[in-house]
Amino acid sequence: MTASEVLVPSAFGVLMVAAAAHRADGVGLWVAAAALAAVLIGCRLRPAAAAAVVLTVATVVLAEPTPMYAVLAGLGACAYLVTRHGAVTLPTTLGAVGFAALASLAVAVPLRLPWLPLAAPLALLAGYLLAVRPYLAPKPDR
Repeated sequence: MTASEVLVPSAFGVLMVAAAAHRADGVGLWVAAAALAAVLIGCRLRPAAAAAVVLTVATVVLAEPTPMYAVLAGLGACAYLVTRHGAVTLPTTLGAVGFAALASLAVAVPLRLPWLPLAAPLALLAGYLLAVRPYLAPKPDR
């Protein structure tokens, strides 16, 4: 295991925990400390990386950081897991950064659209049908 295989994921893990623990106190700090310990253990044991992310999610719930810090923690968690497991690809990176950018935009530009909850199920159904469309196409006869 090279130094970059340990240092890069660890840096993202520390960023993830630090962003989640921005306003933590009391129990939130203890959970953040456990998440940081899991990040360090994750250097040797890959399953501990998943535990670190779950503990970070618990820290976000307990600490209630500002939305931008929560976005940063989520992006750090994605980068931590992807680099920890050595699965860095362009689509993964673009997806993570794209979702983080959209979440940041949603936080920065609050829109008051009372009809949006009614349109969300229709948008999900359209996305689902688009995703399964190749599987519903009739099979050509041979």
